[in-house]
Order: sequence, then structure tokens, then C-alpha cells
Amino acid sequence: MRMRKKKNRESRMERCEAIWIRDPLSMRGNWRSLMPEAKEIHLEIGCGKGRFTVDTAKANPDVLFLAVEKVLDAMVIAMERAQAENLTNVFFLGIDAEKLPDIFAPDEVDRIYLNFSDPWPGLRHAKRRLTHGNFLKLYHKVLPLGGALHIKTDNNDLFEFSLEEIPQFGFTLSEVTRDLHANGPCGVMTDYERKFYEQGLTINRCVATLTERLKSE
Repeated sequence: MRMRKKKNRESRMERCEAIWIRDPLSMRGNWRSLMPEAKEIHLEIGCGKGRFTVDTAKANPDVLFLAVEKVLDAMVIAMERAQAENLTNVFFLGIDAEKLPDIFAPDEVDRIYLNFSDPWPGLRHAKRRLTHGNFLKLYHKVLPLGGALHIKTDNNDLFEFSLEEIPQFGFTLSEVTRDLHANGPCGVMTDYERKFYEQGLTINRCVATLTERLKSE
């Protein structure tokens, strides 16, 4: 569903200037300057309205969080949430995931979150999935060996596709579950996730750790 254009979006974004990275290309290789004391850099691709990013950043003040969202009408809400919490360890980028190697230097990102990404159903759309090999190759360019993808989705078809695709590109799977909240809420939830949980829908989750470089790298 397409999100409606938010009223006064531009002025609202201007008020979040301190945590909005307008020119992420200029930050390549220098992201740690935003928080030199950060022990790691974590990146969320598709942060939506930002509940997960904000709550996770609050719980991990020693980690620098970067939230990517190409839909600015969603990102402005996320930025306002972060600003309301006076967070200093989270920043927002209005970009597309395909730009990652242009924005981050090799080994610059320690962890990537893919939460409830668009499943892009149908074989003809498979290349658009954020766990397709084309994107996995991009993650190789910014993650170090030992870096990881943390993936959650309510879409069973996307999850099964991901479990088959990911190991073919140098990642090792762990923490695979098809019912994350079977014994009650587990970890920080996104807005969508809480809604799905309350509806009794199961949530899939896995971690994919980069353990082998591709031969073409």
C-alpha cells in the first residue's frame, strides 16, 4: 500500500536536520566520525516508521545505528520518533539499498537488519528481493567476514526462498526459526511485527553470518 504524502513533510524533515544525512555519498569510509566511540555500526534497510530502529538504538547506546528508508513519508515519522527520544546514536538515510557500495566502504558495516522486507512474489520479481543473490553480493561489499544479516519476515515463501538462496553466497545460517514468538514476545518488534503477533501470525527469523568471500571479489 502506498503511503500518503505527509503534511508539511519537508519542514518536518528540516526539524530533524541533526539526524538526517542529506548527502550519504560524502560519508563513505567516514561513518564512524558520527560516533567515534561506537563499538559497531548497524544498518537497517527499510526502517519504515522507525519503531525497531529507535527501540534497538535505545537498548544499545554503544552502537551506531544507520536507518535506510527510501519512502520519505515513512522516514520522517521515524526521525521524529528518534528525535523525541533524544537519541544521539541513530541517523537516517533516504536512499535505495542498491546504493550501499557507493555509500559504505568495504568492511564498514558490522550488521544489517532486514525486517519485513517486500516479498516481491512471483519468479519475475525475485531479483527485487533483498535476500536475492544480487543484493547478497552488495552486502559482501560492505560487511566484514563475521558480519551478519539479521532477517525477520512474516512471509513464508520469502523465508524459504531466503534459506535456499543465502548459503549460496558465502553466508552461514543460524538461529533459524519459523515461530519467533512461540513462547511470548522475543526481542524488539517493528510496528508491523507487533500487529502480526497480535493477530496470531507466526514470524520467521534467521541470522546469516558472512563466512566466505565470493571468488569474484
